[in-house]
Amino acid sequence: MTSRQTGQHFSGSKVLVVEDDRSFGQLLSQELQDHELAPRWVDSAEKALSVIQEWQPELVVSDMRLPGIDGLELLRQVKSKEIKNAPDFLLITAFGSISKAVEALKAGAEDFLTKPLDLDHFTLTVVRVLRNRALRQEVQVVRDYLSQDAFHGMVGQSSAMRGLFEQIRRVSQADGPVLILGESGTGKELVARAVHAASPRRKGAFQAVNCAGIPEQLLESEFFGHKAGAFTGAGKARRGLFIEAEGGTLFLDEISEMPLFLQAKLLRILQDGKVRPVGADKEEQVNVRTVAATHRNLEQEVDAGRFREDLFFRLETFTLRLPPLRERAEDLELLAGRFLRRFSIQMGKNIHYFDQKSLELLNTYPFPGNVRELRNAVERAVTFCDGTTILPKHLPSRIRDDGGQLSLKPARLLAAMAADGEHLPSLAQAEQHYIQHVLNAVNGNKRRAAAVLDIHRRTLYRKLE
Repeated sequence: MTSRQTGQHFSGSKVLVVEDDRSFGQLLSQELQDHELAPRWVDSAEKALSVIQEWQPELVVSDMRLPGIDGLELLRQVKSKEIKNAPDFLLITAFGSISKAVEALKAGAEDFLTKPLDLDHFTLTVVRVLRNRALRQEVQVVRDYLSQDAFHGMVGQSSAMRGLFEQIRRVSQADGPVLILGESGTGKELVARAVHAASPRRKGAFQAVNCAGIPEQLLESEFFGHKAGAFTGAGKARRGLFIEAEGGTLFLDEISEMPLFLQAKLLRILQDGKVRPVGADKEEQVNVRTVAATHRNLEQEVDAGRFREDLFFRLETFTLRLPPLRERAEDLELLAGRFLRRFSIQMGKNIHYFDQKSLELLNTYPFPGNVRELRNAVERAVTFCDGTTILPKHLPSRIRDDGGQLSLKPARLLAAMAADGEHLPSLAQAEQHYIQHVLNAVNGNKRRAAAVLDIHRRTLYRKLE
């Protein structure tokens, strides 16, 4: 049997061999290595327990008879400890019997082999156990999507997300405009799609457009359509987004970037339900639900004269706020695991876990880019990982180098400032100290500092002046 025949999909899978006979243990390890697996050999169950905790193998191949704790007791101890991502077990003995086999299988072993071993049969058995493990994990991906932690493509078990899911269920049954608020990268389009999927309009079209991504001279045509010959280059008629979304939902992302003249037209459509294509003589009735989203504070935009107050009041009929990732910390490992399985399957890799240090780095990094940044970080890690476990070196350097600096709580920062003097700082002083703290933590990167502070870069520059 060649290494290719054993299934290159499992290349790099970690297999722990527990065998007190040095020559036999090394023989098994060499056989596994020849088939592109990653074996490690120890000569006792006591050593194996330590290695399993720190190395996290996918499979343990253990002799039944060992000095001290035997192989069956090793299996029982590992199962009883409820180790996260516990390995599968394959037990070997020279004293095989039906009763021993039944006992091992009842204790949780995946299979049972007897000596003398046929090495080809041994390797096939190892690969079969690894393949079954991978299949179970792929099935888990499907179960995750159908579990209580998933809601129309959205994932979360935190109280903040469960509250949002309930709001979406209620809002989806109404038909008024919806305004989704949230920082960049939190998944506002997923919320919009969930509102559509949970609504009576679910069989209709879902059209999405980024209001900041359309040249101003094409905005009216893009939204309302145009008649043939309506302007230079309009060789044939075009249906606009509102007409394309007939009977369904139109998602207007970054609504705050829409110019004022178009905001006025949008307000009229929301009130009357009619659109006039460019160059047309009459209006057309449309049946569309509008869902808008922005990462900006629309009340501040209204005060600054960049957003119509009447449109703001019309849009906020139903407002949904999507929490940033830092406010739903208990969802981070759930999301990271989901992304890991998705990209591992997409890239044909056999990666299942993050090691402990990687999880610590992910949990202490503040993710100013929110879920999108986490998704991109996991995709990069899977791309650069050739083994079965994500290590710190596979994560982006900004996550490795941050060291949790930005996770310092404002209350702790204020307490540290107060410890230097007799009084707590003023609001202005606290703001300046915190801005400087963030700048120091991101090595002076003003773009990233503005993202962490959730303010525009122009605002940051003004405060620094």
